[in-house]
Amino acid sequence: MRNLGNLLVVICFLLGQCGIIRTVKAKSNVHIVYLGARKQDDPALETASHHDMLASVIGSKDAAAKSILYSYRHGFSGFAAKLTESQAQELAEFPGVVRVMPNTLFRLQTTRSWDFLGLSPSHSPTSLLYNSRMGDGVIVGMLDSGIWPESKAFNDEGLGPIRSRWKGGCEPAEQFDPAKHCNRKIIGARWFVDGFLAEYGKPLNASGDREFLSPRDANGHGTHTSSTAAGSFVSNVSYKGIGYGVARGGAPHARLAIYKVCWNVLGGQCSSADILKAFDEAIHDGVDVLSLSIGAAIPLFSDVDDRDGIGTGAFHAVARGITVVCGAANDGPGAQTVQNTAPWILTVGASTMDRAFHTLITLGNNETLAGQAIYTGKEISFTSLLYPEGTTLDPTSAGTCEGLSPNATLMAGKVVLCFTYMARRVAVTIATAAVKASGGVGLIVAKNPSDGLAPCSGDFPCVEVDYEIGTRILFYFRSARFPTVKLSRTITAVGKAVPAKVAFFSSRGPSSISPAVLKPDVAAPGVNILAATSPFDPSEDNGYAMHSGTSMSTPHVAGIVALLKALHPDWSPAAVRSALVTTAWRSNPSGFPIFASASPLKLADPFDMGGGIVNPNSAAEPGLVYDAGMPDYIVYLCAMGYNDTEISHLTNKPTPCPARRPSVTDVNLPSITIPSLRSSVTVTRTVTNTGPPRSRYWAVIEPPSGTMVTVKPRVLAFNRKTKKMAFAVTVRAVAPVNTGYYFGSLVWTDGVHAVRSPLAVRIVNQTPFYLAE
Repeated sequence: MRNLGNLLVVICFLLGQCGIIRTVKAKSNVHIVYLGARKQDDPALETASHHDMLASVIGSKDAAAKSILYSYRHGFSGFAAKLTESQAQELAEFPGVVRVMPNTLFRLQTTRSWDFLGLSPSHSPTSLLYNSRMGDGVIVGMLDSGIWPESKAFNDEGLGPIRSRWKGGCEPAEQFDPAKHCNRKIIGARWFVDGFLAEYGKPLNASGDREFLSPRDANGHGTHTSSTAAGSFVSNVSYKGIGYGVARGGAPHARLAIYKVCWNVLGGQCSSADILKAFDEAIHDGVDVLSLSIGAAIPLFSDVDDRDGIGTGAFHAVARGITVVCGAANDGPGAQTVQNTAPWILTVGASTMDRAFHTLITLGNNETLAGQAIYTGKEISFTSLLYPEGTTLDPTSAGTCEGLSPNATLMAGKVVLCFTYMARRVAVTIATAAVKASGGVGLIVAKNPSDGLAPCSGDFPCVEVDYEIGTRILFYFRSARFPTVKLSRTITAVGKAVPAKVAFFSSRGPSSISPAVLKPDVAAPGVNILAATSPFDPSEDNGYAMHSGTSMSTPHVAGIVALLKALHPDWSPAAVRSALVTTAWRSNPSGFPIFASASPLKLADPFDMGGGIVNPNSAAEPGLVYDAGMPDYIVYLCAMGYNDTEISHLTNKPTPCPARRPSVTDVNLPSITIPSLRSSVTVTRTVTNTGPPRSRYWAVIEPPSGTMVTVKPRVLAFNRKTKKMAFAVTVRAVAPVNTGYYFGSLVWTDGVHAVRSPLAVRIVNQTPFYLAE
């Protein structure tokens, strides 16, 4: 295989979690020529101008037609073509060319979750689910690995006709017949592979993984995310007998438009040329929401660098009123690992929900402990417990899961206990294989919690516990003459006794590009999510699979956005984001604050979950919203120091930045983050009243430690003529020390609504330091 371009890797099925991606740089013969906003109203004229430009470099229109892969002609202007380095360099010098960049290859990133979020059909008939008519008429575009159309999750029972404004359609291709596989649920299905194939240089199925040159999904990732966002009602669904209930998407009456850009090669790869073309077509087709469980990697590309394909495509989509929802990535719990950080993108972290899968471990002394597993086989009755002690020659090998190797003499017929420092499931997979090959009957793994679970091969009982419980089991093993243990089948626990928390793997802020833009925006359920999948998914069980990752939390929010768009069709993408951020949960239903999985477990802060875990019903009536549009995003681009030419090409009009460089804090975001507070900073915000015309809101301030926060005015009075009001927030440092980030909030309340903006401040003291002599 020839060298691949920048690679984004989502460790989906190997690790039992679906996550967003790693990057490897290499040369490419496919280049994207980006021309900014389109120049012609007629798409055909736009395409002709692309061919003319390319022909002037290559030498003829015939050669240009063979070289060009895509013409981007709807949402923005440009083309993807096979070019030599010298041709790419020559095109880069043409007037009107913003930049020429090499193609990039990316790899990819339920029953209970909607009840947890308050969107159960059995809940109040005044809920968002009912008031929005379950998202009827809203079109959700999915940029992913395609769809398995035969799944019951995509039946169109009870759906009305497709809206006349829809310009998209379904494309016939390999094992995909629009007459059979599209309906009033799946109303669009396109596929984009030219950019990927030009890089891969082999037949699509050369890797041995099944794939289809069509919108049909072999990987399963796209089917899972699509059914999570907008799947229809399906009764009596479970995964290997657990998590039983009715499966559906967040907006079960919304329509789906599928844009297959990720291909089942080496786990799933996606080309930036294909992604940009999908954005272009989705804008033309008329989608309302776009969901992408794809992302970049650290270090991130800049906001105007088109090599990731997502930031630029999202900018043009948002400019046309389309909300773009992306995952934060799965590189947590480390700081500054969040991805998809542009302020026009709605970035989603992952949380657990009020459901857990417990497996009871009963020791020979009758002590019962709780572990976590997905095990539905027969109970393992009392049998011998083994902890592989280290040898005198190698004491470090004692009980290390990743160090286990098959040993039938030692492990046959026993349950093995081991410890690992790896939070991910690699060590569990290695240890399971060794114990199973040795004739062992079960495995207990003591590890840092990673939240996401997956069944072990062949429904082998592999139970995860934390180090405390693992140590208690170890002490029992060492103290008992004949230690034994019993492993029970997994049981499902739900309700207030299972508090939600931010998932261990969920990427955290602050943004490594612009820490003054709070990311992620919100969190949503993304752990052990049960949804439809492809029959080729190794984890599939009766058409469904349970997966974890921000890939799963992203379509949760996309489904909620669809409901909000149905209820408030005039809301901008920024208004939708504001409603979600300012009404999100910071506490569990029990009243206790939300924690974030890390080492150790800690109280969650805005860098873990943004405003909090999404609260759809409150977001439907937020009271006030922080709206924003292109002027705000231009302020951001200028504040970031991008040049006038790049910004003007994005906006399709001369857009010079002011002589005095603005601050990112001037963007009208629903949060305030000050990464470097030296003395005092004043920021302004504008809110729009979405509630009763005559409303009065009072400011309630919770200042971050070491600061004093004042707001002017302290009262906002709205009437029929005054729908928008501005206010100023001044943050002063009162602690003369260098600090990390401290957090607080600004809440506007009218006694009914509580419009909460997170505050994040880091004090940077300028006092000089002297070396002691």
